[in-house]
Amino acid sequence: MIFDTHAHYDDPAYEKDRKELFQLMRSEGVGLITDIGADIESSRKAAELSNTYDFFYAAAGVHPSEVYSLEEADMDILRELAKNPKVAAIGEIGLDYHYEDTVRDVQKKWFIRQLALAKEVKLPVVIHSRDAAQDTLEIMKDVHAEDIGGVIHCFSYGWEMAKIYLDMGFYLGIGGVVTFKNAKKLKEVVQKAPMERLVLETDAPYLAPEPYRGKRNASHYLKYVAEEIASLRSMTPDEVIRITEENGKQMYRIG
Repeated sequence: MIFDTHAHYDDPAYEKDRKELFQLMRSEGVGLITDIGADIESSRKAAELSNTYDFFYAAAGVHPSEVYSLEEADMDILRELAKNPKVAAIGEIGLDYHYEDTVRDVQKKWFIRQLALAKEVKLPVVIHSRDAAQDTLEIMKDVHAEDIGGVIHCFSYGWEMAKIYLDMGFYLGIGGVVTFKNAKKLKEVVQKAPMERLVLETDAPYLAPEPYRGKRNASHYLKYVAEEIASLRSMTPDEVIRITEENGKQMYRIG
């Protein structure tokens, strides 16, 4: 069964047809989904989804673009959410330097703080790193993130960076981008990385694969990602789905 290790079904994009879409995805071979928090409110909603649907898990955390209004009291909220047995990770957390108004020191402060929280509550982390390769890696090395474990979400760097994270014990999240023709670096990473360290993810509603690029993403579209990975690695899509499902369970320590 398909394990979508990173989605945002708490997003308003699914407000009108969420239940119907879940039924469709289940019939299309989706077995597990982890809904990922991006701020305090979406972390709460992710936990609610995980409590409502038996095939859902959740992650609680604050995305780097959303950290500017954080207070220490918010860490208490995340800590409380982490007590829920269906909350499988702290995330998504990290650094995002893509936009000009980024305040890097603030992002770094809350990245380090949430890594410490993950270590405290003994949960893996979901790492967001965009245009911030060196700072992300330096912080993760400084705090010994290899002792925490988790996934580099929507992996977007080259093989040299991938190898460092793999050596640290992290998984690489592979989604719709790998189906894009211009994704040469990512295709190389998928070919070279150990298969047991790759997990499937959508980042739904974003980053839909070909042939749905630009449209609202959904977990059953991961079959196109599995087909691309299978082609790159001379495997069958069923093998990719089976192995990445097991990888996701190990990564999130499920079952």
